Amino acid sequence: MAYEGGNLKSTSINGVKMYTVSGNHRSIATWLPQKKQRALRKNPDYQRRVDLIQDLRFETATTRIKVTPDGEYLIASGIYPPQIKVYELRELSLKFERHFISEIINFQVLDDDYSKIAFLCADRSVCLHAKYGSHYSLRIPRMGRDIAYDSWSCDIICAASSPDIYRINLEQGRFLSSLNTQSPALNVVSRSNVHGLVAAGGEDGAVECFDMRTRSSVGRINAVPSAGSFDGEVTAIEFGGKQDFFMAVGSSGGKVMIYDLRKSNPVRVKDHMYGSPILNIKWHKILNPEGEKLITTDKHTVRIWDPKTGEGMTSIEPTAGKINDLCVFRESGLMLLALDSSQIPSYFIPDLGQAPKWCSYMENITHELEENGQPTIYDDFKFLTKEDLAKLNLTHLIGTDFLRAYMHGFFMNYRLYKEAKDLADPFAYESYIERRKQEKLEAQRASRITIKRRLPKVNRNLAARLLEEEEAQTEKKDADGVDTQKTSDVKKTSKKKKGLTSDVLKDDRFTEMFENKDFEIDEFSQEYLALHPNISTNKPSLLEEHFETVIEEEDQSISGSDVSESSEAEDANDNNKSRRKLRVPR
Repeated sequence: MAYEGGNLKSTSINGVKMYTVSGNHRSIATWLPQKKQRALRKNPDYQRRVDLIQDLRFETATTRIKVTPDGEYLIASGIYPPQIKVYELRELSLKFERHFISEIINFQVLDDDYSKIAFLCADRSVCLHAKYGSHYSLRIPRMGRDIAYDSWSCDIICAASSPDIYRINLEQGRFLSSLNTQSPALNVVSRSNVHGLVAAGGEDGAVECFDMRTRSSVGRINAVPSAGSFDGEVTAIEFGGKQDFFMAVGSSGGKVMIYDLRKSNPVRVKDHMYGSPILNIKWHKILNPEGEKLITTDKHTVRIWDPKTGEGMTSIEPTAGKINDLCVFRESGLMLLALDSSQIPSYFIPDLGQAPKWCSYMENITHELEENGQPTIYDDFKFLTKEDLAKLNLTHLIGTDFLRAYMHGFFMNYRLYKEAKDLADPFAYESYIERRKQEKLEAQRASRITIKRRLPKVNRNLAARLLEEEEAQTEKKDADGVDTQKTSDVKKTSKKKKGLTSDVLKDDRFTEMFENKDFEIDEFSQEYLALHPNISTNKPSLLEEHFETVIEEEDQSISGSDVSESSEAEDANDNNKSRRKLRVPR
């Protein structure tokens, strides 16, 4: 173990201290130059590092990790290539490694040490290994998903993508008759070390228990549907160690149900609130008189909670990758995580138990650490501000035990928050559907090809109003789904109606109406206001009325020819006006 001063990374969650013993860093090579080793002293991650076990890593990812029953060896499987590594904990180093042809789904230790191991591989094979290496390999009829070992009868029990539980007797060296279940396929199988029952969890959310003495089913529970998930599967099963008649069941929806084998309904239901399948369940015995703790794992987090009350003790959320497996040392606070990354991080929680004998010096290190006031993280709570409480009509709870003041708001129990939200806004789902519809319509409108039109310099407001009326009319036609025949009828009727349309902008007869300033509409005249009483009258300011804008010198430098042309154009305009005045209808 290499410990280079500094402080370990520690956090406090719900008042429970947790130390990150080894993080995501590679071990330092012995042949590294002295200059580079001295440069690493400035790296804070290097200063905090504690290499618990030498070369505790895989090239790509770790799939499974377990400790032998005697607690002397650590066995881990990973990729790539598919291999296993056996570490001797007394020496804190790697003992040996072996390579496989296909990936390892799961494995079981058949003896107290590493001398006998059974591996379930992805090519439907069950490989039996001894101290000297591979001993024998055989295949099961269907793709295997989980493996268990019955030490009383020397049977290897395999759950596969079929309704049958395959049994391989190691004493006789042959397959025994399979156990038939009512589930279409099985995901997990587990065995109790106290009473010997074998439980199998299926894809239909049911758990079926078998008595290996009579080789028959003794009971079947619809575990997942009873917790409110009708389309979930059973992904994890674990019998209680100290509590003989209790069984913990994990579902594909992220819920953990605790069952009393004498009852058909769950005693306690715990939701991870991530929606990910439960991967592993451990009943952990602690030294405190509180009894056992339940450690449940999904791919995002590891939650430690009390099975009697359901209150969360603490949680672990690694950032290096998704969780594949969990290894907890018996009656200890040390645990290892198998992640989708090269490193295998380790965590030490003193409240769960002491450090193992092979790393008892870890307690001395944690006692010497000087805490720098780590922030407190509340588990299973929702943070709300005063505005949020007012929206939920929960301001009367301020000052009670239901709210915990923190920073600029409060922490509230997540279950109470969900109930209050449902009562405050019962039509939240309908408003969400309407909002999604509006977002889809906006996305469709944004994807359309829009033609940018330039407004003329004269009568800009009139041209803009005509274009807006045309766009509104086209959108109305698209929304109503009018046929081409109906649209032609609408055009005919619109032509009969009096009023201007956007076709005026394209007509040559009305070009001077949008180019010549003599035809500009005075929107502030009494005649115009009498015809359009609803238009807002924003009169120009006194500056705009009595003063003209200053024209730049470049615009003022107009040649004499241009002045003469402009004067001629003004004379022509005056003649046109006089002609128009002469044309009086008789």
